[in-house]
Amino acid sequence: MNIITGAHLSRRTLLRGAGASVALPFLDAMVPAGRAWADSGKTADFTRLVCIEESMGVAGSSDWGDAQHLFAPALTGRGFEFVADSQLKPLERFREYMTIVSNTDCRSAEAHRAEEIGGDHDRTTAVFLTQAHPRQTQGSDIFIGVSMDQLHAQRYGQETALPSLELCIEGIDRGGGCAYNYHCAYTTSLAWASPSHPLPAIREPRVVFERLFGAGDSAADRAARRRTDRSMIDWIATEVTRLRKTLGAADQVALDEYVDHIREIERRIQLVEARNDSGEERAMPDAPSGVPDSFVEHMQLMFDLQLLALQTDLTRVISFKTGFDQSNRTFPDSGTTKSVHGASHHGNVPEDIMDFNRINTYRLGQLAYFLEKMRGTMDGDASLLDKTAIVWGSAMADGNLHNHRRAPLVLLGRANGALEGGLHLRAPEGTPMANAFVSLMQKIGHPEMTSFGDSDGVFPLEAGGAAATDGSVAA
Repeated sequence: MNIITGAHLSRRTLLRGAGASVALPFLDAMVPAGRAWADSGKTADFTRLVCIEESMGVAGSSDWGDAQHLFAPALTGRGFEFVADSQLKPLERFREYMTIVSNTDCRSAEAHRAEEIGGDHDRTTAVFLTQAHPRQTQGSDIFIGVSMDQLHAQRYGQETALPSLELCIEGIDRGGGCAYNYHCAYTTSLAWASPSHPLPAIREPRVVFERLFGAGDSAADRAARRRTDRSMIDWIATEVTRLRKTLGAADQVALDEYVDHIREIERRIQLVEARNDSGEERAMPDAPSGVPDSFVEHMQLMFDLQLLALQTDLTRVISFKTGFDQSNRTFPDSGTTKSVHGASHHGNVPEDIMDFNRINTYRLGQLAYFLEKMRGTMDGDASLLDKTAIVWGSAMADGNLHNHRRAPLVLLGRANGALEGGLHLRAPEGTPMANAFVSLMQKIGHPEMTSFGDSDGVFPLEAGGAAATDGSVAA
């Protein structure tokens, strides 16, 4: 690294040490002399994209749950309110960044032939970001479609160290064939680089950390560093000190905060590994030692790592699978001890639907942690949340029926001004979710896209479009 005091600092500057290669966040020193933030700090030439899948649908997609507004608010436009039991209630403080898209369908996840009946769980994950129907096979001839995250990565991720980053929370190492004659790739893979090329997701925070900060050196160097008690930051301390002397006061504070953040994340990962290797009984004994038993701890670590990856422009595209279809995991802090899969089969009994909704609300509520961090992290002249499009949803709707009509979808962030926020848009009956994805992709840098998956048009994502106007009651 060559640093000249007073000179423009490259956005691609790396701090290197044995087994470590650390990218930097956006700093004032990266603005060329004589240019304002509005000119060079602006990144409207690309929008970051984060896609988050929820498995097994939501309680608000059932007929009773929809009538109770457990997911979709009663009003459309800007006048919507969340009922007390709304699954979206934990995200209310981010209302101005929220575009709720209700009543869209993912019919590509439905059975198209008699022999496909029953395989909804085995199709759903692959359908969410492709909106395409998977070929039923357990052989190597898997085929579905290119996922929207990968279309974005192909255009905007080639300048970054990681064109895309694929993450998950639960174990997905099933291997071989899954049920109903479907290859397990459909069940485990959100991201598809081509119709026959699924991208594996990373579950362990340590592996993600090494992916972000261990590039450029040998595996032996990284292993040697981990065997010491020193933080990865210690291995680049000389470079940090050297760079710091060239920066202005504001950049010095920003650099210190960034370095401390990395050190804290590494410390938390080390604590998880030490606790799980201690011999004490684990809540998830089959999970790798680097995976926290706590759902909240795991989610927060993965969100913090995503934040670093976006902040440093190591990647601009992330997919994150937060659950696994047919998972029997329980979430006692949600208010029920039922498993998420068991609760999804609520039999249309209101009391049981509410148990499923409690789990839905608890799980989605973890996203508030990420949104707060994104809103508080500046990237030039605006926050990361202002410059990112976050897609949250599921191709499963009512898990009790295993159907894919009225599937949940929320868009968050401002996407460099492409998303207005503060909106509830309810689609007409029969609208494919893919229509909303076509509109989103057009807005974030794919103006030529006219179709995607099973789309049959475009669903507008702004007030005054095809959806109801302010203050109207959702049908």
